[in-house]
Amino acid sequence: MRILGIDPGLAIVGFGFIDKEGNKMTPVQYGSIQTKAHTPEEERLRDVYESMVQLIEKYKPDQVAVEKLFFSRNVTTALPVAQARGVLLLAAVQKNLPIAEYTPMMVKQAVVGYGKAEKKQVQEMVKLLLKLSAVPKPDDVADALAVAVCHAHSVSLNSKLNEVLRK
Repeated sequence: MRILGIDPGLAIVGFGFIDKEGNKMTPVQYGSIQTKAHTPEEERLRDVYESMVQLIEKYKPDQVAVEKLFFSRNVTTALPVAQARGVLLLAAVQKNLPIAEYTPMMVKQAVVGYGKAEKKQVQEMVKLLLKLSAVPKPDDVADALAVAVCHAHSVSLNSKLNEVLRK
């Protein structure tokens, strides 16, 4: 199964494709979509959408995992990020891909084993779990891979739960 993990944003969208076979997770491709500051927001949204469509068409994921937005203070930032998240979801839905959403706490729990883990701990675990030589940069890329790893763990747990429930 190929999973696309996404850390949404307007300036930087982190993405990470991983393959999951049994308990093994292998990175396929990861990076970021970056838009230029001082460009009209609608153009940035178009660029995010078109770039994500190209990535989906090239790497053909089976499932998509997206980080849910959590903003406690800065509503000004929340709106453009929410709009970017919307066009990212649209790109996946138009390709008929199943989408799973995870809160930052769920991602930390799945990757580190502690829902209040520090960002650095999550990044180091992503590096370790995917056998990377370095923590991916910018941080949004490591976050996207963490979302993909979280989904890989969730898929395993859900399939095991379904097996038990069928018996």
